[in-house]
Amino acid sequence: MKEILNQEIHICFPNDISLVIKRDDLNHPFISGNKLRKLKYNLLQAKAENKEALVTFGGAFSNHIAAVAYAGKQQGLKTIGIIRGEELFDKIEENPTLKFAQQNGMQLEFVTREEYRHKSEITFIENLKAKFGAFYLVPEGGTNELAVKGCEEILTDEDAVFNYVCCAVGTGGTISGLINSALPHQKILGFPALKGDFLTDEIRIFAKKDNWNLISDYHFGGYGKINLELIEFINAFFEETKVPLDPIYTGKMVFGVIDLIHKNYFPEHSKIILIHTGGLQGIEGMNMKLMQKKLPILKRNV
Repeated sequence: MKEILNQEIHICFPNDISLVIKRDDLNHPFISGNKLRKLKYNLLQAKAENKEALVTFGGAFSNHIAAVAYAGKQQGLKTIGIIRGEELFDKIEENPTLKFAQQNGMQLEFVTREEYRHKSEITFIENLKAKFGAFYLVPEGGTNELAVKGCEEILTDEDAVFNYVCCAVGTGGTISGLINSALPHQKILGFPALKGDFLTDEIRIFAKKDNWNLISDYHFGGYGKINLELIEFINAFFEETKVPLDPIYTGKMVFGVIDLIHKNYFPEHSKIILIHTGGLQGIEGMNMKLMQKKLPILKRNV
């Protein structure tokens, strides 16, 4: 794993608040950010169980699908991706994420959205076993106990100076790891990328402390939703800091934190660290959608 950079954001904030972004997106060129963290111990477990294949789930532009495909290739494991949306079957060449996954050896199996809703049920899993044989199952988004264990390693000794730790929230694995590893004086703030209150219960499955809050005001309409305000913010942030942000997760979290700073949410002299969880591979696919809608595209430097 590459050395992680804590990059100070040189923006003038009120109340002597300092902001640093932990560039966990730089920990690997293809399995970046929290995906590398979540897969670390799951890959070791798959090897320990002598499994030869990984099966997992995801949508059209899933960071998780891309990461599992590359990680499997790297570790000599066959990978099978169960993809939501049967209409994508003949659109692989048009989809940068699915094309990347296939190029790295992943077998793509497309199912209807109705079928996909049953992916966690015993009958669905048994049918997969009948079709593919013995495999190691990695859940959608990668979140399980081993994934949380990996995410507990995001914070290091040098991060002890911060009293607020902020991250985007998808399936709850990353924030659970941060909650478990945080020091007593640190508050963990999660910014859900999805609508709904179900995440609290999901996080409580893995989190062992009560040192956290979810701030649900910055999902921009729900998972995968984006508007001109967010596009302009992400591009302006890149221009000022040279830090690219993805529009699904980290971009919304950074927008939320900076908005809360200007609304005096944080006490004076607060030291805040933002966790950049990667996801930059999804920008290409999002830009395709934005061009179709005649909206500005997102800027990135990698």
